This record gives sequence, C-alpha cells and structure tokens, in this order.
Amino acid sequence: MDLNHVAVFVRVVELESFTAAANQLGLPKSSVSRTVSRLEEDLGVRLLQRTTRKLHLTDAGHAYFERARVALAGLEEAAAAATDTSSVPRGIVRVTAPNDLGVLNLADIVLQFTRKYPEVHIELSLTSRFVDLVAEGFDLAVRAGKLTDSTLVARKIGSDSLGIFAAASYLKRKGRPASLGDLSAHPCVLFRGKNGKAEWRLVGPRGEESVTVHGPVSVDEMAFAQQAVQKGMGFGLLPVAGVTLGAQRPEALPLVRLFPEYSAGGAGLHVVTPSVRFQSAAVTAFRDFLIEELVRVWKSL
Repeated sequence: MDLNHVAVFVRVVELESFTAAANQLGLPKSSVSRTVSRLEEDLGVRLLQRTTRKLHLTDAGHAYFERARVALAGLEEAAAAATDTSSVPRGIVRVTAPNDLGVLNLADIVLQFTRKYPEVHIELSLTSRFVDLVAEGFDLAVRAGKLTDSTLVARKIGSDSLGIFAAASYLKRKGRPASLGDLSAHPCVLFRGKNGKAEWRLVGPRGEESVTVHGPVSVDEMAFAQQAVQKGMGFGLLPVAGVTLGAQRPEALPLVRLFPEYSAGGAGLHVVTPSVRFQSAAVTAFRDFLIEELVRVWKSL
C-alpha cells in the first residue's frame, strides 16, 4: 500500500474538501480524487461518500481514518526524531488553554520551560471559546471537557468530579442546608444556567438525584464561578480538583464542601495537537514538558 495515498486521504478528511487538500498539497484536484479512489480500490471498501456540497465518511472510512491519522502522526514524529535529534528547541510555540487553568499553575509550568529552553518563545492564549487549532495556527491546546474533534491527537491528563461548595462566610450568615432539596431555597452560582436556574444532577448513596437551583448569576467560565462562590454569592457546583488547587494559594478564600457523599461527573483534561502535522523540536519539547508537569500536579491532588 502506498503511504502517500493514505496521507492524501487523511488530508482530504481533515480539510473536508478535495479542493482544499489539493491546494495545500500542491496537486491538481483530479489527482487527489484519483489517489483516494485508488486507496479505496486497494482496500476494497468505500471510504468516502461524495456529494456536490460535502464529503461524508462511511463507517469503514471513519474507522480507517481514526487509525491512519495516528499512524501517520507517529511516522512523522519518528522521521523528525531521526533527522532532528541534534537540534536545540527554538522558535515560537502557540498554545491555547481555558482561563480556568490558572489554578493548574500554568504560569509556573511555562516559566520552568522557558528557563530550560531560553530560545523558545511561548505565545499563550487563554480563552473560554473553542479554538480551531488548524485554522487559527495553534500548535497545541489544553482542553477541559469532552473532545469532539476526531482529527486531533489527544493525551489525557485526568478526570475531575464536581462537588457542592460554599464560602465559610456564607454558611456562617445563612446556615447549612440539611438536604439537597434545601439548596433550592438558597442562591447559587450557575454554570451555563438558563433563565436564572439550572438542574444539578448528582450521584449519591441512593443513586442519581437532582435538584433545581436558582441564582442571580449564570456564567460560562468555571474560574469566575469559583471566585463568585468564594465571595459568598451562594452555592456552586465546582470541580473538586480546581477547588483543591485553588485552596493552596495564599490569597484564597476558604470553601467548604457540602454533601461530600454526592458528586457529579466532571470534565476530562487533555493536551491536544493537530494530527498529521510536522512538529518542530520546540513544539515537541513543550508538549512533553507540559504533559509531564500537568500529570504531576494532577496526581498531587
């Protein structure tokens, strides 16, 4: 099997267009189309359903793409390692991460890396919006939550759970709720709430239970939600790991976890990079360093 055919197929799927793939590869569109057809002939299966507007992967095509992209990425890394083993990491590495990751000591990690590799410059973009790594030219990202882009190569750092927290000052003023149902009588800080309310689903001794809560503020950034709870705005359903790490800061206001026997499924944390893309020594070094440090921090919780 010609690996060039496989690489062309992967690029077509990533860009969702024969034309875009042809432009990027510097080939005629007809050559790209024939290459994919030959790959389908070699495999004896249909990989793509072609329409006038969009390409659709068949079930066989999806399964093949998932494995082929990882294999090609591995071959590119192997080639880079063989031809660039003596190079010193240098240049620019563009990274994006959620604002919430301030609690993971991201600044300390970047500082340690730049001291170790002074010829590397890190361009860090902290944002709560979804960033298209390929379209916006980023080398890697740290992402919390469910991954939906199958074209990315991901390394999982860990998974968090959510718990109910309140500021000690709030509990002193208003008292502790006796049950989950009592939370509906208290103000809550709502993460992505709608119309001033949200439904919290938690798993406890009696299985899954839910409570509808209300609050004066709805927000789409967990770091702000945690700060608002710390200020005494009300109860919050917050990441346990994030609260634990935040409590280690000298300026942190104390938070108290209520109903610790109850928790909700939280987000996974991943480091992701675009697939089938040459990575410089600087990107590879920072990716590996970042993963190692984030895993170390996560395990310390």
